[in-house]
Amino acid sequence: MSATMENTTDVSLEDARQLLIDLVSTPSPSGEEDAAAACLVEFFEAYGREAWTDEVGNVRAPADDAVLLTSHVDTVPGEIPVEVQPADDVDVEREIAKRTGEEVLWGRGSVDATGPLAAMAAAAVRTGVSFVGVVGEETNSRGARHLVEDREEPAAVVNGEPSGATGITLGYRGFLAGTYVATSESGHTSRPEPNAIQHATNWWTGVEAAFEYDEYTAVFERVTAKPVDIDGGISDDGLSVEATLDVQLRIPPSLDAETVRETAEAELEIGTVSWAEPIPPVMESPRTEVARAFRAAIRKEGCDPRLLRKTGTSDMNLYAGVWDCPMATYGPGNSDLDHAPDERLSLAEFDQSVEILGRVATTLRGGEE
Repeated sequence: MSATMENTTDVSLEDARQLLIDLVSTPSPSGEEDAAAACLVEFFEAYGREAWTDEVGNVRAPADDAVLLTSHVDTVPGEIPVEVQPADDVDVEREIAKRTGEEVLWGRGSVDATGPLAAMAAAAVRTGVSFVGVVGEETNSRGARHLVEDREEPAAVVNGEPSGATGITLGYRGFLAGTYVATSESGHTSRPEPNAIQHATNWWTGVEAAFEYDEYTAVFERVTAKPVDIDGGISDDGLSVEATLDVQLRIPPSLDAETVRETAEAELEIGTVSWAEPIPPVMESPRTEVARAFRAAIRKEGCDPRLLRKTGTSDMNLYAGVWDCPMATYGPGNSDLDHAPDERLSLAEFDQSVEILGRVATTLRGGEE
């Protein structure tokens, strides 16, 4: 690291690990992030960095905006006993843990996304770059939505989600959620006319057919249409049949939310659909300065970088939809363990990601590696 770079403070890997364990040990399901946010603020203040929680609960630690390191504070619900075990005692997917005989941290959020969050906090202090821990990513992304409205665009963004220490995520599908509602007159079930429940299922069958793809089309390039909740039956007054169907559609970068919405509505004959605000898809170039910095940093670790596209959606989609700056998503952890009952993270991989994030941030600040 260049000796001329300002606002940098050494953070040992031991202290970075302790932050990770402290955060994983602090329950932070969406809407209940306050205690974990306070832990993060205390960490930054202990190293002489200004930090606070804003009006929606985001942890803000501004510094050099050459790059903004940001990940989410919240996790999905679910209690997993927090403990550190030898890697040899568990089925660890990451070769780095198998190779070193290192330890594994078990606990809710260790992968999604407290591991990336803690690694970014440590790297931000080490390199003097800006940091934000956002809230509500697992529900409505209220933290990221507030952030893009409340602060100026940084020069670059690294979003924190599990990609593995050698993975660089450049693409995510977009997201569109809708609620279908229909009502029909009640009548004897022997009558042939379809009722509201049938109207709902008929509409959704048409939507699924409209987005049917052949087996050779990659999932990332498809629209995935999923019903997520259905409620229906005779109304309280007994005079009608009612149906409500909640649906979600994932949008590939080749399409936009408006096109997907219009295709779904074209199958609508009876009933109405209300749509939530969509999240656009994103696909970043592998040739941006952020992607190049990651490839170089990963190679310095003696590893081969992997460029990833993910079929889900993240806060990076929102940042890319508003900010015109290069970005990527990165973080330790096996994303197959997101939200899983056996969620766990290799601590050796966590250490490696702290080093890689530090190199990337230093490069983007214009310092020496």
